[in-house]
Amino acid sequence: MAIMAVRMTAVLLLAAGLASPAVAQNAIDVSRLPVNLERIQRGLRESAVREEREGLNLRYTVEVYGQAPPIVLFDPGANLESGPVPYGAPTHREMIEHVTPREFRRQPADIGALVRWLAERAKR
Repeated sequence: MAIMAVRMTAVLLLAAGLASPAVAQNAIDVSRLPVNLERIQRGLRESAVREEREGLNLRYTVEVYGQAPPIVLFDPGANLESGPVPYGAPTHREMIEHVTPREFRRQPADIGALVRWLAERAKR
């Protein structure tokens, strides 16, 4: 319980220390953010309750250092109406290569026939 209080104090101090430079850089109006401090505090109190068990006891923490980059599905220059398709369906050869193990694939040339032909030429 004391460890959780120390962690909560450290998080609040860290948040207070980081809030002023972040606001100055990004000019975010904090009063408009959808943050409910009562709900956060209630969640922290509920997470302070710990259940002891025998066996596997996993602990994990999530630390967020910054914002994730935006996900861009289509770049601005993409022609979605009549542009070329980057890659179509696989060809027959690609499917055969995918499903057939390398050791069972046919040789590009029949080596046995070549050896027989050379053996016949050598006999003459």
